[in-house]
Formats: sequence, C-alpha cells, structure tokens
Amino acid sequence: MNVDVAELVRLRARHPQAVAEAAERRTRRPLLGDSGRLMIVAADHPARGALGVGGRGLAMADRADLLGRLRLALSRPGVDGALATADILDDLLLLGALDGKVVMGSLNRGGLAGASFEMDDRFTGHRPEDLERLRFDAGKLLLRVDYADPGSLATLESAARAVDAMAARELPVFVEPFISRRTPGGTIANDLSAEAVTRSIAIASGLGGTSAYTWLKLPVTDDPDHMAEVLETSTLPVVLLGGEVGADQDRAYEKWRGALRLPTVRGLVAGRSLLHPADGDVAAAVDTAVGLL
Repeated sequence: MNVDVAELVRLRARHPQAVAEAAERRTRRPLLGDSGRLMIVAADHPARGALGVGGRGLAMADRADLLGRLRLALSRPGVDGALATADILDDLLLLGALDGKVVMGSLNRGGLAGASFEMDDRFTGHRPEDLERLRFDAGKLLLRVDYADPGSLATLESAARAVDAMAARELPVFVEPFISRRTPGGTIANDLSAEAVTRSIAIASGLGGTSAYTWLKLPVTDDPDHMAEVLETSTLPVVLLGGEVGADQDRAYEKWRGALRLPTVRGLVAGRSLLHPADGDVAAAVDTAVGLL
C-alpha cells in the first residue's frame, strides 16, 4: 500500500495537533475479541536502532515502505492490532490505519545494541500516562536480565514501576523477559534454553504490586518439546514472540503452531517475520500466521 509521505509531513509541520485529534477519534475495541485470541503486528525495532532483516542491514529504514507493509498487514482478516513506538503509531493514526484495532504502545528501551550501557535498559518510549492520554489499549516492555551486569538492577526496578503504573490505569502491560549473557565477543545474547526461559518467566511474573494486568510475551524455547513445562511456571496469559525467522519460515510456523495449543497461550506478536518474509509476500505471511490461531 502506497503512503503519501508528503501529506504526513505537511500534517506534522502545520498541524501537530492532528495526532491527538486522530487518537481521540479512533474507534476502540476490547483487547480480546470473541475468539479470545490475539494477533498483533510489531514494529518497535527501528527506535532501538535495529533496522536489519536477514542480510539487509537497513531493511526497515525506509519509513514509507515500513508504513505500507504495516497498513497491508493491518488490513488482513484476523489481525487485531499493532505494537510500535510513538513515531510509528502517530503515523498510523494520521493514516487512519488503527481504527477498530488494538493499539499497543512500546515503552521501548534505552539499552541500545552494542552500547556500553546496553544492560542499563531503562525505558525511553511511551510512558503509562501517554498510553492513557492517547486512549491506547496496552503497553509492552522488554526485560533483559544479565546476572553479571549491575545495569540489570536498574532495568528490573524500572520495569516493576512501569507494571505498577500500568495497573493503576487498568492498562494491560506485556512483559517480554529474557535471561541474557555477554558473549566473549562482547555482544549480548538471549538464552532460549528451557531453564533460562523458565527463570525469566518467574522473575517477570513477580514484578510490581499486582500482576492483575500483566501479560507475558515469550519466545518459543530452543527445544519446543519443553515449552509446555516451561509455561507451567506462571498462570499469566501469554503471547508468543515472533522474532526473525530466517529462510526456514515453515519451521518457525510449526514451532508457533505447537506452542499456540498450550493452555496459557492466547496469541502471537510478530514483526519482521511477517513484515519482511523471506519470499516477500507480506499478505501471505500474515494470513498464514493468523491461520495458526
């Protein structure tokens, strides 16, 4: 779908109030529809400087292209909504692409990949009060914990206070937890073993003064056969993290299909794997993911 960037820029330059006006006009819906399932398309990567997909280092850098892919994905039957940072959601509001959709704002993170402060991962995106003001439906935060990095303590405290602030506003918050480690090369890697994901679930479930509005956003473990016992760690509702699937998209779909049958799993949140599928067919990738639900 083509996007008129010139018109977006004109609106932003001449009438910045148009974003708030579009948010006020937006038709809202419940978080969960009749099916009790949730299919969300994610695009909160660019604000973390994560622009690459596969071997293309700047695949998500073209904003018009990204918005076109998002509009196409959101137009497909069974897609419930979008997860993104403020700049992208503002564009989608101005385009009228969020009417009748679940809108999930990303609290994002300041710990940019490769930075010396990477594990001091305090939030730099939406605040809970922003989500309330804009009449959005939920928020999402990333929680990476490295036992060897003192910066993780600030991250944990920041996440706990965000959970409290969201609950005070009766807004669901989707917590995406990982146990992370710094590799010998200095990069941060997330541990997707069953034991590590189990530990991350236990930590995330206990954040804040109440878990009433907390959901978990979880990866499928390296060994999908252990996913059922991993999810026994918590009674919180779960959505699966799509992530980047690489060339073997069918194998990724099979992993999702198995995990989506588990009792605590309520849906799927996927970004690059649907917006930039290996074969380039966004509509087909989205339709296949919806079919898994």
